[in-house]
Amino acid sequence: MEERLAEYMSSLPRRVKSEAKALTSEDDELPSLLNSSSESEEEEEEWEPKSKIAKRPRLPKKNEAKTKKVASPRLAVAMKKVKKIAVKEEMDVSLIIAPAEGDRMQLQKPKEEDTGTKRKTLNQKPEVPKKMEINSFQVKNVKSLESDEKPSTSIPLVGNQVKHEKSEEDFAFDEPPFKKIKSTTCPEGKPVKNLGGNKVKEEFGMNWDIVQALSEITNVEPWVCANLIRLFQEENTIPFIARYRKELINNLEADAMREVQQTLEELRTVAKKTHTMIQKLKKEGKLSGCLLTALLNCRTLEELDHVSAPYKTGSKGTKAQRAKQLGLEPAALSLLQNPMELNLFSYIRPNTKGLSTIREVEAGVQHILADIFAKDKDTLDFIRKLCQQRYICIQSALAKVSSKSGNEKDIDKFQLYHEFSCNIKNIQHHQILAINRGENLKILTVKVNIPDGVKNEFCWWCVNERWRPKQFLKPELLRILQNSVEDAYKRLIYPLLCREFRSKLTSDAEKESVMMFGRNLRQLLLTSPVRGRTLMGVDPGYKHGCKLAIISPTSQILHTDVIYLHSGQGFREAEKIKRLLLRYNCSTVVIGNGTACRETEAYFADLIMKKYFAPLDVVYCIVSEAGASIYSVSPEASKEMPDLDPNLRSAVSIARRVQDPLAELVKIEPKHIGVGMYQHDVSQTLLKATLDSVVEECVSFVGVDINICSEILLRHIAGLNANRAKNIIEWREKNGPFINREQLKEVKGLGPKSFQQCAGFIRFNQEYIKTFCSNKKTDLGSHALLTKAGAQGKKKSKPTPCASQQPNPLDQTCIHPESYNIAMRFLSFIGGNTNDIGKSDMQQKVNAVIQKEGLEGTAKRLNTTVHTLQLIIDGLTQPEGFDIRTDFDKPDFKRSIVCFEDLSVGTVLTGKVENATPFGVFVDIGVGKAGLIPVRNITEAKLSKVKKRRSLGLGPGERVEVKVLNVDIPRLRITLDLIRVL
Repeated sequence: MEERLAEYMSSLPRRVKSEAKALTSEDDELPSLLNSSSESEEEEEEWEPKSKIAKRPRLPKKNEAKTKKVASPRLAVAMKKVKKIAVKEEMDVSLIIAPAEGDRMQLQKPKEEDTGTKRKTLNQKPEVPKKMEINSFQVKNVKSLESDEKPSTSIPLVGNQVKHEKSEEDFAFDEPPFKKIKSTTCPEGKPVKNLGGNKVKEEFGMNWDIVQALSEITNVEPWVCANLIRLFQEENTIPFIARYRKELINNLEADAMREVQQTLEELRTVAKKTHTMIQKLKKEGKLSGCLLTALLNCRTLEELDHVSAPYKTGSKGTKAQRAKQLGLEPAALSLLQNPMELNLFSYIRPNTKGLSTIREVEAGVQHILADIFAKDKDTLDFIRKLCQQRYICIQSALAKVSSKSGNEKDIDKFQLYHEFSCNIKNIQHHQILAINRGENLKILTVKVNIPDGVKNEFCWWCVNERWRPKQFLKPELLRILQNSVEDAYKRLIYPLLCREFRSKLTSDAEKESVMMFGRNLRQLLLTSPVRGRTLMGVDPGYKHGCKLAIISPTSQILHTDVIYLHSGQGFREAEKIKRLLLRYNCSTVVIGNGTACRETEAYFADLIMKKYFAPLDVVYCIVSEAGASIYSVSPEASKEMPDLDPNLRSAVSIARRVQDPLAELVKIEPKHIGVGMYQHDVSQTLLKATLDSVVEECVSFVGVDINICSEILLRHIAGLNANRAKNIIEWREKNGPFINREQLKEVKGLGPKSFQQCAGFIRFNQEYIKTFCSNKKTDLGSHALLTKAGAQGKKKSKPTPCASQQPNPLDQTCIHPESYNIAMRFLSFIGGNTNDIGKSDMQQKVNAVIQKEGLEGTAKRLNTTVHTLQLIIDGLTQPEGFDIRTDFDKPDFKRSIVCFEDLSVGTVLTGKVENATPFGVFVDIGVGKAGLIPVRNITEAKLSKVKKRRSLGLGPGERVEVKVLNVDIPRLRITLDLIRVL
């Protein structure tokens, strides 16, 4: 039957964009097809880029494709070798890197004309033997990425030599592949040589291209996607790529890279599950050529589930399968190929269920045809394209069951969605998440509405274009064909489309929610620290009192106590508070925003207004205490503050959140910080991965002083983990402080890759290092004089690390050790030295040279890239102790309080952003209840022009000036308008 269907498919009229070949594989070619992943399926690609790669003498020569039922072992080995070589050649050109002068490499962006030329040749298919075709979608199974010790087989293009294997990943846009430049070092802007292992070799044996698919989904240039795939394979971290590999990613931001990484993992999951299903079906004997093609065409898990559902273990089988078991498949194929000779009455078997009447026979034929239509790639592509052009809406309504027996309070929460309808192109992400939550709670019923016009046009196209029979159809057979198309749409295609739409909307909404959570978390972590102040942290409470903790400017705990402000002892406790503030010269109070926050704030504001704490000018601020209680009972808190009661630990944490927000908040699991939206409704795996990545990004970009930072903070540096951080602390305790970055290589478990990833984010206080080394030399000298007489004849001991290591002033900068050589040449070029780093003289010298030579000219002279040179300039000119957080907002300190009842329409207030969502921004205006600025009131003109923004929006911690638009006292709702960002 497969041969008959293949013959019919090959003769179909070419009335669609690409000829349908979904059912052309023959069963007798199946073994060899499976062994080589895709030898016979390459022809079914919709388009194929032109490949210009030289032949290799090692390739087995075959003049014609011969069909063999069983491949010999020697042939299998040969085909594996061919695949490895072909894939290696493809990856040599996937990274757009051109050799520059010396030992440098520069990224080349694809030229427009090359791109245009490439697109024109997409549909051209070179006539090559079928057996020589190699599946190109094997980016991760790249043997050329294993090691530079192996000789490269890349051969530049010579003349018009064309390789027989297809190379669909040739993103050099008709340019010859460049040979890798081998070197002992890894200069800035050059891909790293040490790669991670190939995790899933089979995952890329699909009928679609990984780079192209990634580019289409994420809207990132293909060459950038190719570079990112390789960089992620090499186990590079996002902070490292964002700072030190900018030219390879076209200055892509960390959020965009995370999206590419997540999408890549999704595609890998689809490919991996597809191949698992193929092996399973092959083992069970259910795999046919048509099914294999359909599986290899799947790009999403929904498509894979649609194709594989009838073949899963335990399935009763579809109607089409039962009809095929009755022997009706020849009749169905004959209706399409040779309807003049079809006689359905000959299939009637009076004593067989399903064949006893002509109606049952017609129904069986109809089910087989519907199954063929619903799994055809071109048919599905047509209906999807048709839906994109029409008005498709999603509708929600109050469920009948919930309206009778549901909780009225929960039902009221979804009042906006009791009768809701919106175009799927315009619906907001938070609306999708709200609808999904209502559906999960059985409060709402949801459906996707596809207009009847789509069905009518689709049915007409199928009958008259795609599945038009080769011969004249009798009226009764035409009716069967029309019914088959309608049945395929109603029973198979429409539910698939609904699942796809819902899945796509939910996936996008979840990703946006997670990305919003990440942006808010970043803004919160990068809040400017308040240094040089002694702080009093207050964890408010009623019955159990308010917990106090006073910490020094260096975060040391000076005093802890419990006071009872709200039980009639307020006046007596005021004396204790004043005594403590005066004793420790503390003029800043930090109040947690939990229970009794409002009353505690009013208490302190009243005392401040009465100048009770004179001569101290006391101010206070409100800080989020989300996660403080969880942290106070965690093992980390017990290890850090073993002698403190957990309740008092929370007060210490609240104070430290103002003194150094990043160092304190990294101790808490990110999802407990509470700056997200619908965080319990989204994928917890995706949420955790994103938030952990954001924390790593923030800690790395801020940098840590390796000799004073905590183990918890060290864990979040790019390239490090809990074990490596622990080993660093142990090394520090055993050998004393680190003198320079090179000493990190002596730490157990910190290999070359980890060192490369973390080195640029490690800082050293040069004054402290110099003092330590000078003291150590004095101690060593005294020790040598004392032991010289008594230790004559004894073997000399090894010098201590600090005696053999010298401090490097470049270690206090953001310059990576791989660029130290370039930095020293640049210093020599401008006439500077390392002692001038961070001083005004250095800035003047740099400005003079850049104004004369220009940035690009200087980079060319130094044989480096512009991005590397700019990073070196930043590192040399930034003052000592530079902190990127100084540009971010500080806590809003206050002396007085505003009551909710004092608000009126038109009142202008200053507040701090508390949380940001897709529908608006919540602002703390000091009245105990956050006000909402609807997203429509946030315009580009109102945002600060000075601060660089990742998107049109506000983040937690930003100070804003707002005007009250509406005050709903019964519901405690405040609507605000944004005036400006302070």
